[in-house]
Amino acid sequence: MIFSIIIPTYNEEEYLPVLLDSIKEQDFDDYEVIVADANSTDRTREIAEEYGCIVVDGGLPAVGRNNGANVAKGDILVFLDSDLQLTEDYLRDVLYEFQMERLGIAITQMLPMSNKVQDKLFHDFANYFMIGVEKIKPHGAGCYGIIAKRSLHEECGGFDESLTFGEDTDYIERLAKKAPFRVLRNAKIGVSTRRLEEEGIETLIQQYGKSTINDFLGKRTDAEELNYNFDHGHERLSTSRFKKLEKGTEQINEIKETYDNSIQKIHSTRAQIKARHRKRDKKVVFYCACGEGMGHAIRTGVIVDRIKDKYDVYVFSSDRAYEYLSSKFDNVYEIGGFNTVYINNKVNNLKTLADAIKRNPTNIKVGYENLYKKAMQLHPDVIVTDFEIYATVVSKIRGIPLISLDNIHMITQTKIDYPKSQYAEMIKAKGVIKTYVVNPKVHILTSFFYPPIRPRKNAVIYPPIIREDILKLEPRDGNHIIIYQTSRESEKLVKRLKALKDEEFIVYGFNKNETDGNLTFKEFNEDVFYDDLASAKAVICNGGFTFISEAISLKKPIYSVPAIGNFEQTLNGFYVQKLGYGEYHEIMSAKRVSNFLKRLPRYQKKLAKVKKTNNDGIVRELIYRIEKYSK
Repeated sequence: MIFSIIIPTYNEEEYLPVLLDSIKEQDFDDYEVIVADANSTDRTREIAEEYGCIVVDGGLPAVGRNNGANVAKGDILVFLDSDLQLTEDYLRDVLYEFQMERLGIAITQMLPMSNKVQDKLFHDFANYFMIGVEKIKPHGAGCYGIIAKRSLHEECGGFDESLTFGEDTDYIERLAKKAPFRVLRNAKIGVSTRRLEEEGIETLIQQYGKSTINDFLGKRTDAEELNYNFDHGHERLSTSRFKKLEKGTEQINEIKETYDNSIQKIHSTRAQIKARHRKRDKKVVFYCACGEGMGHAIRTGVIVDRIKDKYDVYVFSSDRAYEYLSSKFDNVYEIGGFNTVYINNKVNNLKTLADAIKRNPTNIKVGYENLYKKAMQLHPDVIVTDFEIYATVVSKIRGIPLISLDNIHMITQTKIDYPKSQYAEMIKAKGVIKTYVVNPKVHILTSFFYPPIRPRKNAVIYPPIIREDILKLEPRDGNHIIIYQTSRESEKLVKRLKALKDEEFIVYGFNKNETDGNLTFKEFNEDVFYDDLASAKAVICNGGFTFISEAISLKKPIYSVPAIGNFEQTLNGFYVQKLGYGEYHEIMSAKRVSNFLKRLPRYQKKLAKVKKTNNDGIVRELIYRIEKYSK
């Protein structure tokens, strides 16, 4: 069971049915409702039983909530006051954000069940305050939807039953020391304004203001100190109190009117943009992929195929990636790009720079025509970039939220291990990477290794994105070895393996069909390639992330020869060896390959422990982030 909804009550026959009806109306049914009643003298218990709730004895709020939690079966506890009303899809919104943000404790924002301006302003202020201090001092202004993992609740001993006031904030603070806390942004809950009507806004501000100040000073506040009464009653307002409240409302209305007039121009401009967005059936997503190699293109193809029915997706890329993606999807546009120049399997920085300078004027023109102008025309809600440089430029100029999804930012966002001899290359790689994607809203990382994320980095890591056709393959043990090289400069390295006459090699990446001794060269054909890969006994490749990830998924031992000077490839080869999935070397010598093949059982044993994954998690994460940042 996912949710246990716990409601402490005392004489709540008037309000409880409203809450219970709103729970039943949720498009979600994996929950139980527990009512902890403090010996009500009205029909509260009967109503709870009529609605099928579990009823336990309660007491003061802390006692009731703990008693309810003691019998709960759900993994997540939702503590509600009895005079609340769930908004549409409240439970789904809570679950989605709670899991996506990997929280242990959370609260929801408040929507007053009132049309009075002063009520809305009061609750808006409370919401803004709680969000504003969530990273400084987790705070909860009343039990308006506290969500906690049951295991965390039990670990921290639940609510402090010795407290007569502020037990909810105390609870949040203690649990937030053990696990991440957040004021949920999407899930909001309707709250009764009866305390505002009974006590008056001045009294409530004094009560909660004093208790909040005490909280920040590390002091707990007693209910008697604030003249706070749990049995609110339902008495009518006195004439003097009503007139005072009415006058205060008039003053707040005047302030609000002045405020609205002062920002009218700003809002009208934003409203025009939002109106254009509302008229379209789907949100518009620009997906920009780096054109170098095929890894970015393959990954983009998998993701776009999964989100294209939910969003209007426009794809932008260059070179081979553009050709690949345009063969699979509509609305694919060519933009400029840069390619690394390799000589003898080594990055040649001077030629790479010269090539970039030579191509840059054309790149900018093509990038402008097909990306910037499309952004002006279509007003995308969000841009997703897989290490594509112009996406950042357009995002900043047009003020469009930017989401980064790639494997390369593992270098900047996580505490990676790497060969110490590669320190200079690591620094150089970081510098280049940081110029390609600048300050995105989030880095969604995909990786087959999982180092810790660096402090203060907004990043999440998911398993590698694997083509669906690869995921469907059943690995078999054949006699051949796949060689996958994408640089023509590597062909003479491959031919060194002719010396291993007893081994059969199938070579991809040189765009030809021919046989040379024990080397069978094949042009790329997906169906043939998939079958060869599934039945290979091992693979030899450079340090390309996508092919290495697919080999790991199929549990094929890896001999990696990263291009010299390409730190990302070196990092991938390094982790292949570190995790025991194979080896990495700077050269492809027949002797080293022969020794590698003798050690295959060792690597197969490690690979057998790799859990099979799919792309569902990272797709959900991307959709969540698109919805979050495009609002």
